[in-house]
Amino acid sequence: TCMSFSQGFLHNVDGEIVEGNGEPILLRGFGLGGWLVPEGYMLHNQAWIAGFESPTEIENHVIDLIGVDAAENFWNLYRENYVAQADIDQIAEWGFNHIRVPFHYKQFYDSTGTETPMGYAIVDELLSWCEPYNMYIILDMHCAPGGQNGGPISDSDGTARLWLEESNKELTIQIWKEIATYYSENTLIGGYDLINEPVLPGGVTLEEFKQLYVDITNAIREVDANHLLFIEGNWYGTDFAGLTPPWDENMSYSFHKYWGQTDLSTIQSYINMRNNYGVPLWMGESGENSNHWYYEVFKLLEENNIGWNFWTHKKVDKITSPFSAYVSPQYQIVIDYLSGNSSQPDPNIAGMGLTSFANSLKIENCLLRRGVVAALTDPEYGEVTKPYVPHSIPGTIPAAYYDVGARGLSYSDSDYWNDGDGGYNDGWVFRNDGVDVEGSDNLNIPYTVGWTEAGEWLGYTIQDVSPGTYNVTFSIAAPNSGGIFYAQLSGQNLGVIDVPATGGWYNWEDLPAQTIAISEGEKFLKIQIVQAGFNIQSVTFDPVLSISNQRLNPGKFLLGKPYPNPFNPSVKLNLTIEKQ
Repeated sequence: TCMSFSQGFLHNVDGEIVEGNGEPILLRGFGLGGWLVPEGYMLHNQAWIAGFESPTEIENHVIDLIGVDAAENFWNLYRENYVAQADIDQIAEWGFNHIRVPFHYKQFYDSTGTETPMGYAIVDELLSWCEPYNMYIILDMHCAPGGQNGGPISDSDGTARLWLEESNKELTIQIWKEIATYYSENTLIGGYDLINEPVLPGGVTLEEFKQLYVDITNAIREVDANHLLFIEGNWYGTDFAGLTPPWDENMSYSFHKYWGQTDLSTIQSYINMRNNYGVPLWMGESGENSNHWYYEVFKLLEENNIGWNFWTHKKVDKITSPFSAYVSPQYQIVIDYLSGNSSQPDPNIAGMGLTSFANSLKIENCLLRRGVVAALTDPEYGEVTKPYVPHSIPGTIPAAYYDVGARGLSYSDSDYWNDGDGGYNDGWVFRNDGVDVEGSDNLNIPYTVGWTEAGEWLGYTIQDVSPGTYNVTFSIAAPNSGGIFYAQLSGQNLGVIDVPATGGWYNWEDLPAQTIAISEGEKFLKIQIVQAGFNIQSVTFDPVLSISNQRLNPGKFLLGKPYPNPFNPSVKLNLTIEKQ
């Protein structure tokens, strides 16, 4: 077998994935989720289309809105913008070495047998973008004939008919054989992920489960002896009962890991499987959690020599992926209709909304979630706290612009990841940490920190510091008194502050801390919550005008006009003094 790998195919050697030259490779990559298989929850919060609808249902909505021809144009633009060469360039620049491509079986199947299905052209173009980086592509059948689970992600009708109808199994085998025939000699195809997240319906045995995998394997091996086959367990890629021992020399067990804890016990059974059978592991999907969870999980995987793939590189108006597309007012009209909140828009209005949506997906139009990228790519994420944006003294530091880094390093929050209980950032905007952030109407400070709890803290690295004497004030809002916090600047106390009632959660008041002398050099500001019950907008360092105790003998003295004039309730006068 080794001869067939001499050209550079990924393959298994003693339970490790190696490249064609025999060098081990730790796979790190992104799944291009949402691209060829649109999913409701990724296309907008609570909405496209009540959150959870199948690709076919989503496609039918688009046809209902704008008609068949316009719908085809929309989906072409959508695909073109969702993943372009610029996306692959960026993923490569971050240091990732593979891409997982979730596809719908219909993209690789022509029922008439007269033309090459479009999936090949799409993947061939993707290969041309990946080639300069030697970035591997793993093909993932995300929607199998009949549906491999009962959920919308497999485009099922609610029943996993792949396992119940022989015709669906035969079509799955046929499509994989055709794909393997087409790509058999392509070394940049990293492997075939045969069935995404299967869930067996009641009455289907583990023997039948394994048999379909074996039948697909045999069909592929008739035409392709080169490629690695990725085998996912039952129950969304988590349960490998019935799938051992291995039936092919060149296969990998692929598990998915969402939510739950981040310790070794959560993956030990997979490691035992690798050790017992000499079959490599690949964690094919993970994400949908906080940055700290990502950091811990991917560190755990790498410490155990398990490659991983992140789901997904781009979503719409979400905090959990590197890129987030904006929702335009035009697209919001479509969402409102699909969510049942308004009547059906005119096809021209809907068409404008869908076109603006497709254009928002271009990488250059997306918002980059820097904290997500750092958690996935920065080797110092768990060791060094780094400023989210440059801060300076004098100046105002928005509370939501705390540092990037692991929990306990850049911030501390009592609920900092999703272990199956839902949220961690209660406001679900801006940052993907435990810190609870919400939007505000203040254009200068668009996000504030809320839901404060005793014991939580926020940290800010301030690199640009002008030494001097400063008044320090905190912008705080609270419906009731009783909140307490204290602040330190590199160990220097800025005061303990009893928060008064300001009249509401969004009635901001500037609370003075104290006047302090600040020396030069980088500083670390820490805001520590002692008693809960208030929101934080910002902290401001204002220089104190100091006049030295030398005898003042100015060359020129000028008092400006009062403004505003007439004034109510306060007046300002500018004082200008020139030294002699």
